[in-house]
Amino acid sequence: MARPQGDDFSFVSPAVKYVLFFFNTLFWMISVATVAVGVYARLLKHTEAALAGLAVDPAVLLVAVGVLIFLITFCGCVGSLRENICLLQAFSVCLTIVFLLQLAAGVLGFVFSDKARGKVSDIVNAAIVHYRDDPDLQNLIDFGQKEFSCCGGVSYKDWSQNMYFNCTPANPSQERCSVPFSCCLPVGFVPSQAVVNTQCGWGVQARGYLEAGAVIYTSGCVDTLGSWIHSNLLLLGGITLGLALPQLVGILLAQILIHQIKDQIKLQLYNHQHRADPWY
Repeated sequence: MARPQGDDFSFVSPAVKYVLFFFNTLFWMISVATVAVGVYARLLKHTEAALAGLAVDPAVLLVAVGVLIFLITFCGCVGSLRENICLLQAFSVCLTIVFLLQLAAGVLGFVFSDKARGKVSDIVNAAIVHYRDDPDLQNLIDFGQKEFSCCGGVSYKDWSQNMYFNCTPANPSQERCSVPFSCCLPVGFVPSQAVVNTQCGWGVQARGYLEAGAVIYTSGCVDTLGSWIHSNLLLLGGITLGLALPQLVGILLAQILIHQIKDQIKLQLYNHQHRADPWY
């Protein structure tokens, strides 16, 4: 009968073990940085402003994503280093759930594109309402409107939902019937020479569509974003693959390491049972 493998033999591959460990360590450090940035941004805000826009607070979103990545990668780091099957299984299962949720969100967004458009429109309108309440949200909206050359959700008149830009006669705000400066067209229609007047959007909601179009972007951001997505499907596919590939690699390495650890445990039990046997 063949003699069992010696005590110095191991089924566990150091390459798989430490590649998985450093893979998780990298994303663990990224998660810590993400949480730190989110907490720092949150602490910079006034309490009232933060609570007003809590549902769409970018700082809260950063903290939530960072904590989730931290917990998952912690299981991967410790599990691979200590060869702990329970932690590796938890890491693999959590990563699989995240991957499947991303896949489901993409499929549902494509199949129910009309409902997804309505949901995006609701989110944009809620953000418009809290535009002045949260500096981070304000910067995010301004960036989006300038980047996509759009204004408001469906139309530039959506800005009337904001209490400062509301176009009703009872509104005492100096910005009544206005839109943010990020809606304004660049001076001379040359983006590289853009010098934006922060009051360029004052009173444009009271103007007609053609008259307003000479001063601001009149297209809504929801439709503009939809058109951008349809024209950049290849780019978005590449980004999606780039996000999915590390997750699939992590799941694969974790499963390989789990099977290697199980084989190693079986070997140790076998050696322990036959060590005292004189026939071996």
